[in-house]
Amino acid sequence: EEDMYRDAEEIEREKILLCETSSSEHKLSVAPEVDIMEYCRKEWRGNTPSAKRMRKGYEAVAQKFASIRRVRGDNYCALRATLFQALSQATQLPSWLQSEDFTMLPADLLSKYDWIKQWQLKQKLGRKTGEISDEIKEYLILLRKKWKNISEIKGPTEKQEACDKLFKNEEEEYSVYEALKFLMLNTAIELYNDDKNGRRVPVFSWLLFARDTSSNPCQLMHNHLNHIGHSGGLEQVEMFLLAYALQHTIQVYRLYKYSTDEFITLYPNDPVEDWPVVTLITEDDRHYNIPVRMCQETML
Repeated sequence: EEDMYRDAEEIEREKILLCETSSSEHKLSVAPEVDIMEYCRKEWRGNTPSAKRMRKGYEAVAQKFASIRRVRGDNYCALRATLFQALSQATQLPSWLQSEDFTMLPADLLSKYDWIKQWQLKQKLGRKTGEISDEIKEYLILLRKKWKNISEIKGPTEKQEACDKLFKNEEEEYSVYEALKFLMLNTAIELYNDDKNGRRVPVFSWLLFARDTSSNPCQLMHNHLNHIGHSGGLEQVEMFLLAYALQHTIQVYRLYKYSTDEFITLYPNDPVEDWPVVTLITEDDRHYNIPVRMCQETML
């Protein structure tokens, strides 16, 4: 099946990487860590301007992080990398996950917006309204349970093991992604309504709804959110939406932007002070990997 989202070179590189790994690692969503410069030398051997820029970018990242973990390159990639980082450094359950109304979101939204019946869950269509609501509620409960359990683990090694376990369990892993997508929809609806009611909204919200394909939350769901994980990944403006849904600042080293102001990009670019920060690496704004083992304490 043709992958419409990743380019041929990236798919070919991933095939080579898969051939080199042991069969037991084929299903790992987040590969074991490797030295970041060793990874760079293996991936970018040539002398093209692009390869040189990538090496410079990796050298800059290596000033802060010692290792990298490769993330499986399907169309859930941005969700996977962000959630893995958020969980691996979680020390408490976020306030938005503690809300009593949290698990009532699906039923509440479906009662107000009939078009949410068209929500596409795990490539299954034709559910009844009640079934969609109940299934999403289960995913939200699972997300809260996993976040709570992992955040309560004190030892860093044990915490990483718990994260690895979740991201090796395909059924649970893809269920929490569906929860994240629904939280993104809920956030988009809140922002859209705030703007319509004259309340202040972040700039990205205007950009999100300025697109011909997402002029309102219904279009956003049909043309974008329903496709995440299936035929498309997250676009730049949707990285902002993910950050707001999780109430985390997402800091991304965009390696192909090395030596420009956009080399390190923050979502949102005016971070909320008390939001936790997760850090990702991308070579092309499509596939995201995870830097690990911070070399020194750094501040935004």
